[in-house]
Amino acid sequence: MTEPTGIAEAICDPLGVTAGLITGIEPGLDRSAVEAVVTTVAGGRAKRRKLAQALAGRPEVLTDGRSPAPRAVGDLLIALVKAGATAISPPVCAECGKTLRTQQRRGENWYCGVCGPVRLPCAGCGNIGRVRSRDRDGHPRCTRCGPGGPDPVETVARIVATIDPALPPGIVAAAVKAAASQAGKRHQLAWALQDRPALLTGAGAETPVPSVLRLIGRLRDAGATRIIRPPCPQCGRVIALHRPVGGRWLCRNCVARSRARPCSRCGRVSEPAARDAHGMPVCANCLVSDPANLEVCVNCGRRRVVNTRSPHGPLCPGCPPLSALTCSVCGEHRPCGTSRLTGLPWCPPCQNRPARCGSCGQVKPIASGTLDEPRCRDCTVPAFPDCPACDALPRPGQCPGCRLELRLRELLTSPDGGICPSLATLKAALTATDPPGTALRWLAKQPVAAVLAGIAAGRRQLTHGELDGLDQTPILAHLRSVLVATGTLPPRDEQMARLERFVSDTLATRTDPDQRQILHRYANWHLLRRLRSRNNGQAATIQQYAVVHQHVRAAVVLLDWLTAQHMSLATCRQADLERWLAGSEASHRYHAGHFVRWATRNRLATLSFPATRWHGPMRALDDQARWDAARRLLHDDTLNARDRLAGLLILLYAQPVARISRLTTGHVTTDGTTVRIRLGPAPITLPGPVADLTRHFLDGKRGHATTGAGNPSPWLFPGGQPGRPISATHLGQRLKDLGIQPGQARSTALFQLATELPAALLARMLGIHIDVAVAWQHASAGDWMAYAADISRRRQED
Repeated sequence: MTEPTGIAEAICDPLGVTAGLITGIEPGLDRSAVEAVVTTVAGGRAKRRKLAQALAGRPEVLTDGRSPAPRAVGDLLIALVKAGATAISPPVCAECGKTLRTQQRRGENWYCGVCGPVRLPCAGCGNIGRVRSRDRDGHPRCTRCGPGGPDPVETVARIVATIDPALPPGIVAAAVKAAASQAGKRHQLAWALQDRPALLTGAGAETPVPSVLRLIGRLRDAGATRIIRPPCPQCGRVIALHRPVGGRWLCRNCVARSRARPCSRCGRVSEPAARDAHGMPVCANCLVSDPANLEVCVNCGRRRVVNTRSPHGPLCPGCPPLSALTCSVCGEHRPCGTSRLTGLPWCPPCQNRPARCGSCGQVKPIASGTLDEPRCRDCTVPAFPDCPACDALPRPGQCPGCRLELRLRELLTSPDGGICPSLATLKAALTATDPPGTALRWLAKQPVAAVLAGIAAGRRQLTHGELDGLDQTPILAHLRSVLVATGTLPPRDEQMARLERFVSDTLATRTDPDQRQILHRYANWHLLRRLRSRNNGQAATIQQYAVVHQHVRAAVVLLDWLTAQHMSLATCRQADLERWLAGSEASHRYHAGHFVRWATRNRLATLSFPATRWHGPMRALDDQARWDAARRLLHDDTLNARDRLAGLLILLYAQPVARISRLTTGHVTTDGTTVRIRLGPAPITLPGPVADLTRHFLDGKRGHATTGAGNPSPWLFPGGQPGRPISATHLGQRLKDLGIQPGQARSTALFQLATELPAALLARMLGIHIDVAVAWQHASAGDWMAYAADISRRRQED
């Protein structure tokens, strides 16, 4: 079931929806003034979204002013009337219909000052009137009668005096008034201490009212020695208690742990930050990255997570705050940087905008000119035409190209005075970097400059082993990829090397020789050996690395638990394994089954581990939503062409993200107006709109990793490191930011294709095995059990 269009828009653009509804009724108010009023009334995005949803669901409240409605709606009506609105109705009392300047609420209804207060008979005088307080038994009391009983300040002072006689009565009285500012609260404080004076001597966590905790803090600050601050009943720390849970006050951390629930999206167990439309918990990470919470960055124009909010709008994590200037390319007044080539301001969208150069006719990134007459970098006149560093003798200059040349000579000069021969190809590739500032900023990072200078001076060897001895940071990984892409270092299987280092480090930490031998056999002679055999000389992927990593970690976790229980793999019985699986401390349960089944096959244990059976997709397969997403990717030119093409390959051809990320330009062939892509043994002819998008994407394709990339990237979707494709994780996250769930979208597409195409054609077109195609056809016809049994059997054989 889908939401109404207005509700969906209210989630994505709450401020725009609210302002649009108001200006449609009150055209005399300026839209900016209306947005300012809405922002004042609902400062947070969650509150603005709730306000917009309420108005989109019942816009008549703007003209009739009638509840029920959220409090923010009533506050908005009052603020709009004060701002000069005449067609907007102020809130009216739900009982008598009187217009309100302030509101009293009961639930979702608002009332005037006469109808709002609850009227009950007073327990003292019997008159029916407003309830001003309640007595010790909870009965209502009017203003004249009051709660009754002795003075609460004197009562508390007597109780404190019996516990700590050294405290002066005046200090105790001041502490009572500070802990409970209202008379009714002071009576509740006195009644709680009368019932249980031990609350002041260590049992304060069980107090029924929070004023007792505030009183304890005030008395301790005043010098009380026998008044005891209560510890947290959960963790035992003497710390500020935050909220009651189950009748006991807990600290903030323990309250969060008590509320921890599995996230309905990622499965992480933490305190929910919010709940979705179905009431299921959502963690903070999933809430922030939810497509409905993403906003358009004013710098790069991408819809991403908001990192900071500048005066001009939201900024994503990858965009620093910039000054608002008039862009020299597009002419828009927006946050701009300064081009090192022309010295003129240009906005980030223009920095990443490819176009056909008006001078040379090639499709390249715009460097100058205008949108009608763009100019690439080669056709742009630099801002420093007479740079003194461009002469034969290298002298300090101003242009980025000359500064890059000088910096490379500083770093790569060998002791004999010339460029180090082994780094000559690297220097040539970095010198050709476009723009040069990219290479300059990269060379300024640690440890890039230190490593290159050490190799040129002969202090370091130019080998993978030398780099393996350094801290494995992302910057060092990028340096290694640059060296490999330029031919300075020979290529190697990086993910396999990472696995080998991980396995070696894991084995080195094991003190039990028997466990070390078992892990050595399992990791090296089973997992890594099987991975090399399956890849058959191809490089391992990040997904394969993650699977092997999780399997080894699961084996370590299980062996550590056996050691803590004074057992070994051979002495562990089925009841012990099931006790571990049922315990709250067990982790890596799913991956541990692979290790247990391997140990049983190799006669290292006599255990059985239940296989996880697949009973069909977890989420509903919405084919209409799939086609809506495909139409959006085809026709929305504001989206990145890379994301559009990758999403269409999932939605139309059921390709997994891991396979899409490793497609090369050789998989795509163009012949006039025909574009073909090879996903399996037989190439597929792309339909017209998809073919046009693919051709446009190929014309403007440019990887992020320009440093060291002398030749165009062979990958269809280049990654952030030279010579490597985009990671499947990053590509999948980009699609999720667009509201496309890759796994669900692929399942929907694959089920639809399985009902329309023969199994043989499906296998040839998608590049899957014929048995898989047949199994999916059975599953799409409703035969889940056969497919689930086949999946279970294959997992047991792993």
